Amino acid sequence: MAEVKVAVLGGSGAGKSALAVRFLTRRFIGEYASNAECIYTKHLCLDGRQIHLEIYDPCSQPQRGKLSLTDELHWADGFIIVYDISDRASFAFAKALLYRIRESHIGVCKKMVESSVFLVGNKQDLCHMREVGWDEGQKLAIDNKCQFCELSAAEHYQEVVAMFMKVLRNITSNFKVKEKRRPSGSKSMAKLINNMFGKRRKSV
Repeated sequence: MAEVKVAVLGGSGAGKSALAVRFLTRRFIGEYASNAECIYTKHLCLDGRQIHLEIYDPCSQPQRGKLSLTDELHWADGFIIVYDISDRASFAFAKALLYRIRESHIGVCKKMVESSVFLVGNKQDLCHMREVGWDEGQKLAIDNKCQFCELSAAEHYQEVVAMFMKVLRNITSNFKVKEKRRPSGSKSMAKLINNMFGKRRKSV
């Protein structure tokens, strides 16, 4: 069974938890405690292949100051970067997150295969309060070589599922490339990193 790890990142109130829970349970819950991080787990079948999925949902990240994603960059196979289309500050924070991820691919944290990244403009149901245009999100995604969509976790369950499935397919496709390039000893290193990060795990 393939193990897939996805980190859902974004500013406070962008709807990270709402997206994850909507995908996992079909339910939409508008308010979440933002002071606790969780790793949700789910078994699913993707294109005939059994997947053990872990979704990391951090507590609200500071939108000011130095941005550090060291644990997440080592742990995750893919990232979903979420912003609120009615909040320009959350878009600016998403831009900073994308920059940090891209920077890791050319810096000391560089992986053998680049992580799958998906930029999501959430809360499309608040279009009447829009502060970030669709074209701005699309341009940011193109500049960072990632996929992009706008949706509403509150109203668009099928679109939320479709987005997650695209992320999972990209990751499992990368796994095939990664297996071909994997040097000896990398499995034990990956296990060590996962054990270290796993100490922060919370049951859900």
